[in-house]
Amino acid sequence: MDFLKKNFSGLLLCFVIAVPAWMLGKMFPVVGGAVISIIAGMIITMFCKDKGKAAPGIKWTSKYILQAAVVLLGFGMNLGVIFETGKQSLPIIICTITTSLVIAWICRKALKVSANSAILVGVGSSICGGSAIAATAPVIEADDNEVAQAISVIFFFNVLAAIFFPILGNAIGFDTTHGDAFGIFAGTAINDTSSVTAAAATWDSMWNLGSETLNKAVTVKLTRTLAIIPITLVLSIIRAKSAAKEGRKSAEFSLKRAFPMFILYFIIAAVITTVCVNMGVEASVFGPLKQLSKFFIVMAMAAIGLNSNIVHLIKTGGKPLIVGASCWAGITIVSLIMQHLMNIW
Repeated sequence: MDFLKKNFSGLLLCFVIAVPAWMLGKMFPVVGGAVISIIAGMIITMFCKDKGKAAPGIKWTSKYILQAAVVLLGFGMNLGVIFETGKQSLPIIICTITTSLVIAWICRKALKVSANSAILVGVGSSICGGSAIAATAPVIEADDNEVAQAISVIFFFNVLAAIFFPILGNAIGFDTTHGDAFGIFAGTAINDTSSVTAAAATWDSMWNLGSETLNKAVTVKLTRTLAIIPITLVLSIIRAKSAAKEGRKSAEFSLKRAFPMFILYFIIAAVITTVCVNMGVEASVFGPLKQLSKFFIVMAMAAIGLNSNIVHLIKTGGKPLIVGASCWAGITIVSLIMQHLMNIW
């Protein structure tokens, strides 16, 4: 009861924002419900800075609902299927993720961007957009402004990719008789699932390929999403060691404390899905949990928007945008080079 008294108002506010944002996201998948939700929260905050009784619930939502969303995301992962169908794209995925993280690190040094912002943009660009940011933010203790800024940067390049990548694929000579080349390109070079699916579906429509490209792109994207696990684990270990070096007693390094429990639950969810599917359970059984995961992300983004100062974001957004552009360009170029070297196109 004490929990409800303290957090109900904030939870309800985030839910009320998330429902229409979710519906609009279905209508405009290139934008997505998460972006609509975070923008709505920012607009509300511009006119109502004092959240009053809703403040604790908003803070709780931005942290714990976000973590719950990542856990539920695991139910969309059949490890066996992803391994079999993702082997071809794995070298490309490893190279693009490495490229993005290295570029983010260089930009952080060169542009003097905050470490958290550089990490969030780098991870969001290289792995899976909002989901990767959602998983990484609590591990590195990023604040809501940093998360909102990273989401905004990712969104901008998502839209560009969804619009221009099919045009680019045609211009550089991807095979139009099947969807393999463009599917791998979309799955490795576009950061958010909504834009991956939008670009792949556009390619299918352009060349009457049914859902061939879409299936390939989504499979590659799911394989890429698994990188959330090692990336967040490494970041949590680095974070704990850094805190221990500063002499804070409570921050002394231990693997148990360094490992984010919600990532463990994410792995367990993926294992459950894999075992059940191998036993004959239809993958569609887990569909509602995947949908709930996506809704929780939209709800958490509402909370993050409510806690964000949009004026401050505008004033400080230039450098993160440069980081995002650099990561996006690097990922795109490396993906194309790797596919060419592997004779995919």
